[in-house]
Amino acid sequence: MKLELVATATFGLEAVVRREIEALGYRIIRTEDGRVTYMGDERAIVRSNLWLRSADRVYIRMGEFDARTFEELFQQTRAIAWEEIIPADGRFPVTGTSVKSELHSVPACQSIVNKAAAERLGDFYCMDRLPETGAEYRIRFAANKNHFLMLIDTSGAGLHKRGYRVRDVAAPIKETLAAALVQLSFYRKDRILVDTCCGSGTIPIEAAMIARNIAPGLGRRFACGDWDIIEPELWKEEKKAAFAAADLDTELSITAIDMDRKAIAAAKANAEEAGVAEDIDFICMDMTRWEPGEGIPKGASGDDHGIVISNLPYGRRIGDEKANRKIYQHFGDIMKSCPSWSFFLITADKEIEKDIAKITENKADRRRKLYNGTIETQFYQYHGTRPEKGSSNE
Repeated sequence: MKLELVATATFGLEAVVRREIEALGYRIIRTEDGRVTYMGDERAIVRSNLWLRSADRVYIRMGEFDARTFEELFQQTRAIAWEEIIPADGRFPVTGTSVKSELHSVPACQSIVNKAAAERLGDFYCMDRLPETGAEYRIRFAANKNHFLMLIDTSGAGLHKRGYRVRDVAAPIKETLAAALVQLSFYRKDRILVDTCCGSGTIPIEAAMIARNIAPGLGRRFACGDWDIIEPELWKEEKKAAFAAADLDTELSITAIDMDRKAIAAAKANAEEAGVAEDIDFICMDMTRWEPGEGIPKGASGDDHGIVISNLPYGRRIGDEKANRKIYQHFGDIMKSCPSWSFFLITADKEIEKDIAKITENKADRRRKLYNGTIETQFYQYHGTRPEKGSSNE
């Protein structure tokens, strides 16, 4: 069955998600704010949910139309072939959003959409009352300026729910955002990676999973796991292929640092659940006392082409302004003394670039606006000197 699929993404990560979809072999139709639309089939639904690291969810696009009245919304929704996806016993709760539309009441729109879909399905299956005792086929509408996009959610819980987060700390970064940060950096599995403020370990865990080519969705279930249109054998084939694709042999050099012992304990527990604990060195220390070499990471030096990726503490979350200034100044000192290292730092504190520039006399090579939950942040990228051609760090 040919399907138009929609992978949603946090604002600023659309290009990352697009590259992930293309790597799976699917044709992109269009990229818009917050979503990437592409062509696929039943296997693409399975593969996308198993493999997409930075997308929020995967939907089936059922239709689009303009509606300014509830009658128009009802009739246009009823005209959609919901029966192509939803069986007679399917449960189809409705959620949605409405932005700058005349039909601004989300609860009212939900009721209309549910009623229209139920009438369509009831007529098709010759039932006065649908049982809704089977698998869930959650309908989602997105209304923007009277234009409605109708979707069915294949993922269920968001794709950031990998299943390995068994212990948490304050203000954890989402797994999907962490995976995107790693992919936006220079990190490769033969390079050194350090997270100086690891918290619950999400960034180093996602880096290890990427380096080992571990499918992020292998440890969880999806809403579409019980759908009639997807044969159980297809799930078996794709999971078997995902297990076979994992690289379990390459030796990795990933270090996770945090000054909070509880955070280190949480990071270790999460890494064990993810199956990558042996790939990460966990060290409890104040990052302002760390610099490349000194045995951290093991065997590293200031001349290596190492990578630092960190979700830094900032005012709205953890830590005070004085402590943050100390962290930024320390990063500036390392950048100046170790020019071969690259730094990728995400924070909502806009003073970081000024503080670092006071020492290095350089601004960030690139910056990208991203959202950590509802908080607007900047992803500052400081590029170290390039490795020589032919070196293991190239």
